[in-house]
Parts: sequence; structure tokens; C-alpha cells
Amino acid sequence: MDIVGNVLPQVLKDEATEDKGEMARLQSFVGAIAVADLVKTTLGPKGMDKILKPTGPGQEMTHITVTNDGATILKSMYVENPAAKILIEISKTQDEEVGDGTTTVAVLAGELLREGEKLIQKRIHPQQVIAGWRIARDVALKRLRDISTENDIESQEFHNDLLKIARTTLSSKLITTDRDYFADLCVKAVLRLKGSSNLDYIQIIKIPGGTIRDSYLDDGFILKKQITIGCKRRIENAKILVANTAMDYDKIKIYGTKVKVNSMDKVAEIEAAEKEKMKHKVDKILQYQPTVFVNRQLIYNYPEQLLADSGITVIEHADFEGMERVAAATGAEILSTFDAPERKDQILGFCELIEEIMIGEEKMVKFSGCKKNEACTIVLRGSSIHILDEVDRSIHDVLCVLITTVKNRRVVWGGGNSEMQMAAACDEEAKRVQGKQALAIEAYARALRQLPTIICDNGGYDSAELVQNFKVELEKGNLSYGLNMNDGSIGDMKELGVKECMRVKEQALLAASEAAELIMRVDDIVKCAPRKRERA
Repeated sequence: MDIVGNVLPQVLKDEATEDKGEMARLQSFVGAIAVADLVKTTLGPKGMDKILKPTGPGQEMTHITVTNDGATILKSMYVENPAAKILIEISKTQDEEVGDGTTTVAVLAGELLREGEKLIQKRIHPQQVIAGWRIARDVALKRLRDISTENDIESQEFHNDLLKIARTTLSSKLITTDRDYFADLCVKAVLRLKGSSNLDYIQIIKIPGGTIRDSYLDDGFILKKQITIGCKRRIENAKILVANTAMDYDKIKIYGTKVKVNSMDKVAEIEAAEKEKMKHKVDKILQYQPTVFVNRQLIYNYPEQLLADSGITVIEHADFEGMERVAAATGAEILSTFDAPERKDQILGFCELIEEIMIGEEKMVKFSGCKKNEACTIVLRGSSIHILDEVDRSIHDVLCVLITTVKNRRVVWGGGNSEMQMAAACDEEAKRVQGKQALAIEAYARALRQLPTIICDNGGYDSAELVQNFKVELEKGNLSYGLNMNDGSIGDMKELGVKECMRVKEQALLAASEAAELIMRVDDIVKCAPRKRERA
């Protein structure tokens, strides 16, 4: 039958499926809310951990991950639901943009969709819900910016803010018991960058053994390589030449080329020519008069011997990131050719001391008293690689948040204070808006209020009582109050020293709102027919 007969002609291929209207929307809501419910128990300082276990044969013990980091959990998941994939993507984006709030953004998006589903069931059109959410988002964003404060980057108050933010971020991590120690360590590492946002200059080395408290920040730079045999193990006032050049014999590079000789004398002549070319390159290097030569590529025995005989300490096969950090720390340029010895003062790096050290059971090279102190090394110790991996993720999150704070400089009170104040602003706005959009604004406020509620639930406290007491304190004008998760009460965040980066909250609010709007607009899901393999 044709369209007139009320039966649509078949448009999709066989085995392709289509879900429309309420069914499509229901699938989207269920998938997104399921992802949010999965990670919401990890939210807050009392959040629980998840074990991520692969199913492949032989991987049961080697690749187990224990973490409460939202981005790590979601990135390891393989889901087919499109809405669930959207929440996973916004969590990844949150991690890349600001480094923290990955669980918050997924949970907030899920709570918005949970409230949106209730409005849809009341026969309120999705476009009306979205319009109300946009009003609420703008109001919440304005309140967030209004309650944030800013200090001069050179002031002691800003330094104290960084320490408080680091402690707050670490309060939900594995190393929460040592958060004061690690907060100070991370702040010192970030301040060494002098305003730069390049995290590559902060190297993190994980060495199994010892305890977590044995971790430390090295004021120099540590390269995970050894000094070549036959060279000095301690060099003072070192002049460093950093290169990425071939130091093996200059063989014929054309693929498939063959050289025919009629005697061993001819072979010896070829080898002698190769050695002569390499000696010529070494002579060019010696014109720069370095005391240490660091190369990205392998160095064969002959050039290594020539350099060592000239009193030059050789470090070969350095990884590319390590070379970048060496250049940043010592002020050196990375060379691939050696044709400008007259510029050696600008090309060579400098540091007061280079020595080979032992950390755990591994030998490494330490650069101390570098010309530029932008690069540094955080050495992590722990009883197992699983603990070290989780500490590494925690430190990385803190460093990202601190760098974001240095760039943005605006901070807000923690303990759920900003979410409750944004929810209060949305409730006030709902009283001034006519029509169904007011219901959507109220729903947005309830979703924001769910974040401190979940934090209380994860701590085993009475969330209904605490959130209500929280609202009363804010109404009294105690605008710095928040959740004290140490004893399950409402406390003054100013006295407790709980602060958070405003940019993290802002990014989470915007990303969650956009994701919820995107999913709310869905009214049709088309699944393509699986591709069939053709038999030969």
C-alpha cells in the first residue's frame, strides 16, 4: 500500500531498525541515567572505588585498575547506547579541559535527564524543557561567577588558595590521608612553571617500593637513563649538548641496494669510509666543546669511544619527552646538524651538577641547578603498581586543576556551596518566569541540589536533613557554609579551608547542560543494518 493507505513504504534496509517518539527518548534516558548511576557512588570525599577488570585470557592480574576517577572508569567502558556514549565523551572532555570534575559532569547530566524525564511524562514538550534549562543555566552561571573571588597571582593569599584547592581535590583521592604533604608538593611543582600550562615539564616517575609518603619532588630533573660505560658519573658545571641525530655508521640508505666486492680489502675500505664519516661528525660535535652529550637515537661503540676519549659524558637513547624536558630545564636547543659552533653559547644548556643516582633498584641521571627551573620531577613510591597508578592519576588531576587556577585565578567555596547557591538562584528565577518553562527551571535547581545530596549519601549521612540545614544556613546569610564530610555536619568552608577552582565548576555546568539538551532533543533512533560478509 502507499502513503495514502496509512502504511509507509519501507525506506530502511532489511534488519535495520527504527525507534521513534517516546520509545527513542526512553532509550536515551535509560542509557544516560545508567552511566550516571554507575559513577555517582564515587562522588565526593567519601566516594567508593571501582575495580576495572579485563576479560581477556591471561589479563586478570596484570591489567586490573582500582580507581574512583570518573574519566578513567568511563573511558574503560564499552557501551552501545548512544546517549551513554555522549556522557562518556563529555567526561573525557572535562578531563582534557580542566583535569577534574569528571564524575560531577556525568552525574549532573544524568540528574538533569532524570528530572527531564519526569517533565516529559507530564506532557511538557522537550523544547519547552530545553528553553527553561537554558534560562536556568545562564542564571546559575551568573551566580557562580558572582560568588567567585580572585586574588593577585603574586600574593600570599593566592598561594594559600592553591594549597586549599589542592587539598580539596585530593580529599576524594586515595592519598587523602597525606593530602597536606602532596598538596604542598603539587603547588611547588606548578609554581616552578612560572605561569606556563605545559604539563610535559612536570615529569612523574613511578618506582615500586617504600610507602606513599616516601614520594618527593626533586628540584632538578631526573632522566630515566644511564650514563654510558667509561664516562664520568659526576659532572660539575656541565655544558650540555642535546641532539636528535643518527650516530650509527652512515650505511647506504637506499632500500635493496647491493654492493659487490671482490676481496676483503674492499670491505675494509667501506668500513674505513664509514668510520671516517662518523669521525667527521664527532669532530663537528667537539667544536661545540660540550661536557655532556645527550642523544635521542642510539650511539654505536665507535663514536661513543671517540666522545668518551675526549672527556665527554654520553647519554644515549633518551626518550623524546625526556629530551624535551632536559632542553627546557637546561636552556639547551635540540640539534640535528652541527654546522653552527659559533652559536654554542645559545645552543648549549647548563646545569651545576649531573650525577647518576639510584632510586629503588633503578639507576637514573639527575640534573641539579639547571639554567631554567621550569622542569621538575615528582618521584612516586608505593607498595604496588596499582597503587602507584592511582596516585599518578590523582597527582595528574591536581596538577591540571592548579594550572587551570593559575590561568583563571577565580575560586569558590567547596563542600557543595556553589551548587546550592546556583540552585537557590534558579529557584528565585522560576518565581519570575511564566508558563511551563518555570517547571523546567525548578527541575534544573533540583538537579543541582542532587550533587550535595549524593555526596552526603556516599558518606553514609542523612542527606535530607543535611541539605535542608544547608538551605537554612544560606537563607540566614552564611554564604561560606558547606558540607563538612569529616563529621557529617554543616560547617564554615572559610574555617575548614575548602576551596575549589571556579573554572572546573563552570566547565562541568556548561558541558552537562549541553549534553542533557542534546539527548533531550532526540525523538528518533535509527540503527543501520549490520554489514554482511560476502563469501568468496
